[in-house]
Amino acid sequence: MAKTKSIYTCTECGAQSPKWQGQCSACNAWNTLVETVAEAGGKGSGHRFESLAPGTPRLQALSEIETREAARLPTGLSEFDRALGGGLVAGGVVLIGGDPGIGKSTLLLQALAALAPQHKVLYVSGEESGQQVALRARRLQLDVERLPLLAEINLERILGVVQTEKPQVAVIDSIQTLWSDQLTSAPGSVAQVRECAAQLTRLAKQTGVTVILVGHVTKEGALAGPRVLEHIVDTVLYFEGDTHSSFRLIRAVKNRYGAVNELGVFGMTDKGLKGVSNPSALFLSQHGQEVAGSCVLVTQEGTRPLLVEIQALVDTTMGGSPRRLSVGLEQNRLAMLLAVLHRHAGIGCFDQDVFVNAVGGVKISEPAADLPVLLAIISSLKNRPLPEKLVVFGEVGLAGEIRPAPRGQERLKEAAKLGFTRALVPEANKPRQPLPGLEVVAVSRIEQAVERLRDWE
Repeated sequence: MAKTKSIYTCTECGAQSPKWQGQCSACNAWNTLVETVAEAGGKGSGHRFESLAPGTPRLQALSEIETREAARLPTGLSEFDRALGGGLVAGGVVLIGGDPGIGKSTLLLQALAALAPQHKVLYVSGEESGQQVALRARRLQLDVERLPLLAEINLERILGVVQTEKPQVAVIDSIQTLWSDQLTSAPGSVAQVRECAAQLTRLAKQTGVTVILVGHVTKEGALAGPRVLEHIVDTVLYFEGDTHSSFRLIRAVKNRYGAVNELGVFGMTDKGLKGVSNPSALFLSQHGQEVAGSCVLVTQEGTRPLLVEIQALVDTTMGGSPRRLSVGLEQNRLAMLLAVLHRHAGIGCFDQDVFVNAVGGVKISEPAADLPVLLAIISSLKNRPLPEKLVVFGEVGLAGEIRPAPRGQERLKEAAKLGFTRALVPEANKPRQPLPGLEVVAVSRIEQAVERLRDWE
């Protein structure tokens, strides 16, 4: 029996190598080459793709091409629609990734059940049997009378059913379970995932079917399979949240039809996922009395302002070197902010352990959290609570200046709507017209912010 030939494929760029090596020669990424089975030359070398534009290719001026706004199909789940940018788009391909058991299949089953009465849909299950999916639908008390299910993992059979039934929305759960007759490698391999995703994308563009792909994630939290998988699709969503918590976050990291970094918030109940209309309440702790080390940040997730509580704990170090630990915030930025605080405000933490946490498990990546982090650290270090009903936002530079944050007016309006009466903001974010019930204090340097805290004590 002839020995099966192996090749090594880069999971980042898809480049192939006849032997394993530590660094990919194409993209220079380290430890990304994985072993796959070499495909047969005659059978799998050609992609049976048709041109997206039928007829003889010709050049067109961009000014001559007619454009129209993409029509949106609401899914019936408002938070899901928010992350998608308003709803599903005909011919769009959406990739949803998340940890096992986070709720991806539950969310999509609820969305298809809501669409099924008025739209033609299809649920393709490659991981679960039809009985398992039916049991979940019954447990969630969903109306699935008009929701067809296909339990299949062969790509060619799935494509045939989709072309015959012509649904408006098709869910593939999951892309890692599919395999194509055109390839000889096992399901889930780099070649199979790339080939199956490419053919499903081509089908979506040619027929106008909206395809939603469910993707596995690695232990690092990235989507499993080749990196080109994210480049093929139109929208990439990540399902986040602790499996021990009842709250889930769905975040858009790529969207060709809408804004990125949009955030949808769900609560997991016995009837499935329910949208949370006021997510700021999830990220604010309910203290019985004023506590030191707590500061409320107004962050911006896409077009939605959110109020998140930043907590800091500063304690005398017991070891040789102090610890700097942050949860939900960038740890390297915490070390930089402590250096700015010492250099420009004269407050040192060189003999203190510093721990910073964003309440509710939310991850904050924007630099507008700099000033709230520093004020929470100062509050914990001096063991003095910040003023009640105070919100803060602003980026802190290495020179000690406080830079403005985008959408400052929307942040302040959200804080005023939730009952906050005082705001400490960068000078450039000071509103031209006073906001009713909200005292806005503008500062341009970190020293001025510290001085204002002393005045409020």
